[in-house]
Amino acid sequence: MDLELRHLRCLVAIVDSGGFSDAALELGVSQAAVSRNLAALEGVLGVRLLHRTSRHGTPTTAGVQVLARARHLLAEADNLVSEATSGHTRLRVGHAWSAVGRHTAEFQRRWADRHPGIALHLIRTNTPTGGLAEGLCDLAVVRAAFDGRRFDSAVVGHELRHCAMASDDPWARRRSLRLEELTSRVLLYDRRTGTTTADLWPDNARPEMEPTRDIDDWLAEIATGRAVGITPESTATQYRRDGIVFRPLRDAPLIPVRLVWRRHDPHPATHAAVALLTELYAR
Repeated sequence: MDLELRHLRCLVAIVDSGGFSDAALELGVSQAAVSRNLAALEGVLGVRLLHRTSRHGTPTTAGVQVLARARHLLAEADNLVSEATSGHTRLRVGHAWSAVGRHTAEFQRRWADRHPGIALHLIRTNTPTGGLAEGLCDLAVVRAAFDGRRFDSAVVGHELRHCAMASDDPWARRRSLRLEELTSRVLLYDRRTGTTTADLWPDNARPEMEPTRDIDDWLAEIATGRAVGITPESTATQYRRDGIVFRPLRDAPLIPVRLVWRRHDPHPATHAAVALLTELYAR
């Protein structure tokens, strides 16, 4: 006999409701069916799960352990059903660091106005595809290189690069900087999702570069004054922190902002999201 969800639901219902008759009412089945399902579960597992009286049942030592796992499995099953049935009434947009920068709030507002039947959720996940490859989102905002064989994408806009530094750094008094000036500094970068690579400089004139793992670590280290960083302008608007200032790099190449989706299973609202973000970046 195979383990079935109805067996687990009966166990949980008996314990939570206080007895077999109340569990039957809660589940909408007969008391005999509740007893059969519990017996079937004990048969599959090979252990006694409840100490029975004429009307009640209390968990045995094994029952306490199985009950905890049963609650977890039932919750996961309910989540699976919810995910499958609500997929087109929700749009999850992943991003590694800074969503769509200064356009983020407007993107959320306009989406809610234009598509009230599709809830928009922004999800930050520090992976190269912003959680898309991991199945955490339906679309992702990506600024770095990604695997173009698995995903389709559209460029929705471009962003300037900024240099992040401590607020008491001598450069903080400047209005802008040039790339070649950074060769004298230690430069922090995110090797997984960052847009900064050594290719921004000639082979013989590159800064010392140190990897970091997350934007909070990146900002905390820069605030000490030991190092600086290069980032899209979206970071400057999304992560304003005490002790950190951002200055534009006037000679650095622009960063393309892409919306990326699974090639063979696009969300029905994909093109609507592309159109709205393209509109916002064009302003």
